[in-house]
Amino acid sequence: MLADEKKTEVPISEPDRQEILHLYASIRAAEAKVIGLDGKTQRLPEDLSAFLSQVLGELKAGNSVTILEDNTELTTMEAARMLSVSRQFLVQILEQGQIPFHRTGTHRRVYTRDLLAYRVTRDAERRKAWDDLVLAEWEDGTYDAVPMNALQRE
Repeated sequence: MLADEKKTEVPISEPDRQEILHLYASIRAAEAKVIGLDGKTQRLPEDLSAFLSQVLGELKAGNSVTILEDNTELTTMEAARMLSVSRQFLVQILEQGQIPFHRTGTHRRVYTRDLLAYRVTRDAERRKAWDDLVLAEWEDGTYDAVPMNALQRE
């Protein structure tokens, strides 16, 4: 689940909810294993077990989960929704070359991998800008200063 996406609750029946809770608890409590058709058991790799635990945690919380392949083609509307920006703003970003895209006929398409790479970079730049601002205010001694207009309201 992408952190800044709007979460949609999924109605789950009580028996399904109990089964999800049981699966979630089982995976969290022990090493998850797969039993093949031949009856042989095999331990799940730690990364896969952690992934399944995260998916089940989201389902347990009543959230929907979407799994996309890296090479999934997104429309500009879908991509804009994933970035929480308008479609027009996304098109500007595409035309500026900040995110690779290709055309299917006259329509722009973006690969999931390229969109997520852009989002990681964008979010890192935003965090750095905030960190730099806080550091500058701290060095100036204004970090915890109360703004004058806040005092006038009292």
